[in-house]
Amino acid sequence: MFQLTLFIIILALLFDFLNGMNDAANSIATIVATRVLTPKIAVAWAAFFNFSAAFFFGVEVATTIGKGIVEPSAVDQYVILSALIGAIVWTHSCTRLGLPISVSHALVGGLAGSTIIKAGFESLIPAGITKVVIFIFLSPIIGLVLGTLFMIVVMWLFKNSRGSKVDKIFRYGQLLSSAAFSLGHGTNDAQKTMGIISILLYTSGFLGEEFYVPFWVVIISHTAIGLGTLAGGWRVIKTMGMRLTHLKPVGGFCAETAGALVLGGTAISGIPVSTTHTIAGAIMGVGMVKRLTAVRWGLAGKIIWAWVLTIPFSGLCGALSYFIIKQFFLH
Repeated sequence: MFQLTLFIIILALLFDFLNGMNDAANSIATIVATRVLTPKIAVAWAAFFNFSAAFFFGVEVATTIGKGIVEPSAVDQYVILSALIGAIVWTHSCTRLGLPISVSHALVGGLAGSTIIKAGFESLIPAGITKVVIFIFLSPIIGLVLGTLFMIVVMWLFKNSRGSKVDKIFRYGQLLSSAAFSLGHGTNDAQKTMGIISILLYTSGFLGEEFYVPFWVVIISHTAIGLGTLAGGWRVIKTMGMRLTHLKPVGGFCAETAGALVLGGTAISGIPVSTTHTIAGAIMGVGMVKRLTAVRWGLAGKIIWAWVLTIPFSGLCGALSYFIIKQFFLH
């Protein structure tokens, strides 16, 4: 049992690493697109704050993932293994295609799919699933609204300033906004892995009678996502920062600040949201202020379809993984 548990923990950290690779774009796409930092320096900047988030926020999102999506009594090592395989397959496929998906929702889908095959639909917790699904739509909308508002306010405040002066101010401002967003990204996404590892330890009897998130799990989860961000996901970075809309430093600052506020608020509230959805909505909001045609809506449509399909397809991958494991290892 210990060997299997250790293997699944390593697999969960691999998932966390891939999460960082896919979501590197969320943290640094705008700061690279506006040429405030070079790509290599930008990923190091984001990775540092991804890890630092371990000391700034609680573990509410991890608790939601651990015992708020499916009934803990229905979970075992093979369910979690199948969930991780499903999430990794979908995440890796989308990263290769350059599609910025929600890695968080891939994990939720994989967990739900594998649990359904083992224990049926009654093993799902409707309130938790509903909360996740609602914020698939709410997080990009909130990001879009805040990005639009911030951009309008900043344009009004600096309406009499020279463009070069505004760019210089917000080149420095983007360092702060990117750091804030990377903190939000780190805490929200690393906690998904924390939740999976913790429920694995709990159902395997390593945590005792009460579910909690050990501090060593917090540290290794943030380390893995930071290293993934450091490795970078360059196809996705190009999609998010360079193809969705043209950004200047002021726009990057507004988008990142909007995204950081959404992620910080949802992390404290224990709501697992997508950093990808959030920052994409904020970038679209900033682009819309200039003119609606500044946003490449055809590309945006493809991204939205990837969002919608993530939970069902990763759920299918998770279910198929559990079915195969059951046939070969559980008889």
